[in-house]
Amino acid sequence: MIEGGLFAPFTEFEFMRRALAGCLALALGATPVGVFLMLRRMSLMGDAMAHAILPGAALGYLAFGLSLGAMTIGGIIAGLVVALGAGLVARSSILKEDASLAAFYLLSIATGVMIVSLRGRNLDLLHVLFGSVLALDDASLLLISAISTVTLFALAALYRPLVLECFDAAFLRGVSATSPLAHYGFLVLVVLNLVSGFHALGTLMAVGIMILPAAAARLWVKRLPAMLGLAIAIAFISGVGGLLASFHADVPAGPAIILVAGVIYVLSLALAPGGMIGARLDRRPHLES
Repeated sequence: MIEGGLFAPFTEFEFMRRALAGCLALALGATPVGVFLMLRRMSLMGDAMAHAILPGAALGYLAFGLSLGAMTIGGIIAGLVVALGAGLVARSSILKEDASLAAFYLLSIATGVMIVSLRGRNLDLLHVLFGSVLALDDASLLLISAISTVTLFALAALYRPLVLECFDAAFLRGVSATSPLAHYGFLVLVVLNLVSGFHALGTLMAVGIMILPAAAARLWVKRLPAMLGLAIAIAFISGVGGLLASFHADVPAGPAIILVAGVIYVLSLALAPGGMIGARLDRRPHLES
């Protein structure tokens, strides 16, 4: 009976298989980007940029309806404009980048909600804010898979400079000309994966699949390759668990996926070697001379 409850939704219903494939693609593409966001102390920046894509996607929706291409292109343009604009403000004024990002974030989400409300219905607004992972069609699934594939190849190409920039950005700038390429290339990957997550989980949930598995994995392991692998596994388990919870309990799939990831994070925070309780249990007495 338990096995039937676990596998039957995916074997019997095509929309569940599509949602599962979308969750796997997001785990492979967006979650590794989330690991680097966390290591670069840019997690909140990822959240701000997730909301920054809303006006562009909303303009695409206003002009063409729920058009995948229009909303994707609009979201990418808006995300890049906000990311570059926040950096420009930080470099040409006394405001720090976090303050400029917060300002752009507030303006973006207010503008996006207003644009959708001008033409749409509450259902359309919920679709934009919370996504529709259970309604992924072939085009959306191909887009998410394509962005994940591009992300994996780009991360492989930029792996060394990204690692160096995470731990010593000044050193990378001093010894290599790849620092700007790594920095701005990574920002492009962040925007692409936020747009990818937007189609499945909405602007409010997209960053969750990037940051929560990454934070949970950081509490268990220290080496980066293991952290990347564990974060991907946690993201996929969260996707499966959230989809099953949505199917059996009749709750929204996107929030269910993020809540499962949140439960794993809280358990990791308590029990992992880097967590609150696990760290105390793992303490070893110092040897006295």
